[in-house]
Amino acid sequence: MKKSSTKTRVRYSETDQMGVVYHGNYAQFFELGRTEWLRNLGVTYKYMEISGIMLPVISLKCNFIKSARYDDVLTIETFLKKKPMVKIEFDYKITNQDDELICTGNSVLAFMNMKTEKPTRCPDYLLEGLGF
Repeated sequence: MKKSSTKTRVRYSETDQMGVVYHGNYAQFFELGRTEWLRNLGVTYKYMEISGIMLPVISLKCNFIKSARYDDVLTIETFLKKKPMVKIEFDYKITNQDDELICTGNSVLAFMNMKTEKPTRCPDYLLEGLGF
């Protein structure tokens, strides 16, 4: 379905003493991919929160294939897996500047009403931006 691609350079603070990206940072790379995916549709997290919607992560999976290292340029490809309803699901693929596969991943987020703190359906403006 809908896909976006974002580049980032690995910063020193994201690595361990061996210059390898610490595994916990991949969740942040996935978040960068999601926020840019939304931005490409003309939607931001800030706009969603102003309109009363938040998107907590309820599931996160990462498959490590090769180490990313300090100063690598990573490409984060973010794919919408299926039509969003109460949840939205993304797949990710991260490659380095040599087009080597670093990792794949998946996350599921839930649309939540900020006032009631209850799940809610995907906002119409997002469905319309996706062509649904």
